[in-house]
Amino acid sequence: MNLILEAIQKSAIRIKKAIDVKDIGYSQEQNSSGETQLQLDIQSDLIIEEELSRVVGIHTIASEEKEHPMVLNESGHYCIAFDPLDGSSLVDVNLSVGSIFGVYEGEFSPSKMVASCYVVYGPRVELVFADKENVSLYLLQNGEFEFVKYLSLNKRGGIMAPGGTQQFWAPYHKAMIDSFFTRGYRLRYSGGMVPDLHQILLKGGGLFSYPGASDKPEGKLRMLFEVFPFAFIFERAGGKAVDGLKRVLEKEPRHVHDTSPCFFGSTDEVNEVVSVYTAAQ
Repeated sequence: MNLILEAIQKSAIRIKKAIDVKDIGYSQEQNSSGETQLQLDIQSDLIIEEELSRVVGIHTIASEEKEHPMVLNESGHYCIAFDPLDGSSLVDVNLSVGSIFGVYEGEFSPSKMVASCYVVYGPRVELVFADKENVSLYLLQNGEFEFVKYLSLNKRGGIMAPGGTQQFWAPYHKAMIDSFFTRGYRLRYSGGMVPDLHQILLKGGGLFSYPGASDKPEGKLRMLFEVFPFAFIFERAGGKAVDGLKRVLEKEPRHVHDTSPCFFGSTDEVNEVVSVYTAAQ
């Protein structure tokens, strides 16, 4: 596992250098979801593939930017799913973006998840790594990631990061979000999954939501690349992650790019989500 973390750290340092250039224009390619790729998306994907391919323990990788998984080492036993540069369209307006990694043992199933990690490229480059023991924060300083502290969530927070287009929300979902704001919760939503969840995690709690809606009944965020890794981290930090009704780490994707509604946060906020969604059924 240390070799995998080192490969992710090397990837992050190279991606940070790639971000700090003038030209981040669009390519002529589309990813698996039909989104036009930035040159930076493609470059980040190749960087991570190159670094992970050097770890003999990794059998297969799956990228948000590739249609199908790729076998790297037949003798390996880890499978890694990653989003090379989540929120890359925010780079040109100088907002924080990130990379997300889920580490699975043997197969891409949440029951086989053994670690997850994300990197935030912002005013500082920070990395959060979770295994079955701890959630650890690292800071990039002088070309190396240095351990800062362990992270944990409070039972209740004060931040709301509501995703999706409001006109497509179910009435009960909108009423729930409005209720949180009526009680004094603060809006913190950049449009980037990584920085928004990072803020909730480091500020001690709150709720990030990306519901199923009339335009996207199964949500927008991909299970293997985005939902499962953050669910693993938030649960290890003392929080919860659900799809509205059930724990997301109990869901099984049928396809590598399957999506799911998702809610991440402190226990009190997520319990309220489940209560509201259960009553609405």
